[in-house]
Amino acid sequence: MRMSVELPLWRALAGYRVLTMLYAVGLFATAYDQFVRPWVAIAYYGVLCVWTLATLPRVAGEARCTRRFLAVDLAVALTGILLTPVADSHQRIMDGGPTLPSIWTAGSVLAFAVKGGWRWAAYASTAVAVVNLIERGTPARDTVHNVILVWVASIAIGYVVEVARASERTLARALEIEAASRERERLARDIHDSVLQVLAMVQRRGAVIGGEAAELGRLAGEQEVALRTLVSGGLRPVSRVFEDTAQGAVVRVVEDPPEGADTPVDLRTLLAPYAGARVSLAEPGAPVELAPPAARELAAAVGAALDNVRVHAGEQARAWILVEDEPDRVVVTVRDDGPGIPEGRLAQAEHEGRLGVALSIRGRLRDLGGSAEWISVPGQGTEVELTVPKHSTTTRGKAEQR
Repeated sequence: MRMSVELPLWRALAGYRVLTMLYAVGLFATAYDQFVRPWVAIAYYGVLCVWTLATLPRVAGEARCTRRFLAVDLAVALTGILLTPVADSHQRIMDGGPTLPSIWTAGSVLAFAVKGGWRWAAYASTAVAVVNLIERGTPARDTVHNVILVWVASIAIGYVVEVARASERTLARALEIEAASRERERLARDIHDSVLQVLAMVQRRGAVIGGEAAELGRLAGEQEVALRTLVSGGLRPVSRVFEDTAQGAVVRVVEDPPEGADTPVDLRTLLAPYAGARVSLAEPGAPVELAPPAARELAAAVGAALDNVRVHAGEQARAWILVEDEPDRVVVTVRDDGPGIPEGRLAQAEHEGRLGVALSIRGRLRDLGGSAEWISVPGQGTEVELTVPKHSTTTRGKAEQR
């Protein structure tokens, strides 16, 4: 059940209308002898009582309190104010006597405030102010005081109602997100215990059997990654994936953040497309935010590291990406189960002019104020640790601007 913050206001308004109706009738009864045409007042109070009691369901909630009803309700109040000089004596009016509807008029204005906010309240209270000045003939002090009081009170209540509605919408949205998160967690547990385990088993058995079963296992592995990404929160950004049949390789094209955008980018969205049947991605549960240039360069460095795994360790090698979000830096580790890099091989490749590692990885991170370190033991795979400070400037971008 959903409890609206406006419901108590509508209930209070209904009670206010009944009490002020009785108050207005009581004022007339105590001053009956001073009216020059009491039958006019009696006829008006008869209409006012019938209208107030008959329309109580209308002011019980927002749905039935339509614009047409509000217009008629305000017309009843304004008519009573304009009939006051006809029913009451001129001397009593000039001495500050109440109008026929008295403070019942404020209930009509408050209905506008609760229904439409402070703007509707301003329109209704302005109409009441104009009619009060017409009824009195001159802007007397007590008339101006009452007009300003109704004006300020109705506008203030209308503003509070608007704030309450906005808060209610925010709370409702937060509850929807919480419910969706709980449902996603429940589905993730169920899928992890059933579907993901089956897909992982098919992938392993297919690789062992070989042949067509190996292709089936590869497809199962890709579906496992896609499903795992989906249940973990849908971090995968819009990307294009196609297969180069000539080379037998899967090529992924990731959409970069807009150029020149200053909004931090979640690094996880740029690394998610690298996950696949043979590449596992482990990431924090919270966003890993970096400046757009730093996020793009770090993601490109991870892609270069994975390219080296495919080239030097073979297409069947497995790789793991680990993302660590530390207070002052972001560390991404790329590890594989390949044969490893012989000691001195990186320095020899750079001396021979093969600068893929130096430019694609070290150069990118150096421009960001970061670093890249290789740990490799022959026969036990290679581990690349990429570190980028969170508050870094891209010197490459500055140089290109020059």
